[in-house]
Amino acid sequence: MRNMACSLIEHKRIKTTVAKAKALRTFVEPLITKSKTDVMHSRRTVFSRLHNKYAVTELFREVAPKVRDRNGGYTRIIKLGTRLGDNAEMCYIELVDFNELMLADAKPAAKKSRRSRRGGGKKVADAQPATAAAVAEESLEDESTEAVAAEVVTDEVVEEASETEASSSEAVEEEVAEESTEEETAAEEVTEESTEAEAVAEEEAEESSESAAEETEDSEDAKSEEE
Repeated sequence: MRNMACSLIEHKRIKTTVAKAKALRTFVEPLITKSKTDVMHSRRTVFSRLHNKYAVTELFREVAPKVRDRNGGYTRIIKLGTRLGDNAEMCYIELVDFNELMLADAKPAAKKSRRSRRGGGKKVADAQPATAAAVAEESLEDESTEAVAAEVVTDEVVEEASETEASSSEAVEEEVAEESTEEETAAEEVTEESTEAEAVAEEEAEESSESAAEETEDSEDAKSEEE
């Protein structure tokens, strides 16, 4: 019993026969109850039964804080069936507060609220107008949003049309200005050409006058020589 109790305290679960497990339960549970009061007398009493200081330290340090709120029933026996050979009944004996899987499964059941059928039709009838009003409000909201969206679209279209008109008018004005400048340059070129022609005519007139004067001088010289 001493060795089995030390193994149970250290490993929290051991596998043995059902008869030994029942005897171990009556041996170890009083020691676990004694470990709840952590004083020197309790430690010496437990050590006198176990003769293992590591098991005593584990019992007072790890096991006692977990079983402090439990009033007895610290161990659990889980039967596994019979053993081959001698057909002995086998089982697991474990500390209840250290089986995490079974503690997770043992969740508190949700409280069921009792509902009566009285007045159920009234609630449904009262809920229907509310839903109809909600649907009407949603439809009004959808219509208002659609109207706002249509106004925004029309504003955008008007702005785009005004922008296109302004850009086209600006382009026409630029083309007219370019044509006027081209006409002015052509007129300037014509005036320059006319001035050049006048200058050439004046030069030709001067040359013709000079040639005529030379001819008259030559004729006068010839006449004087003949005389």
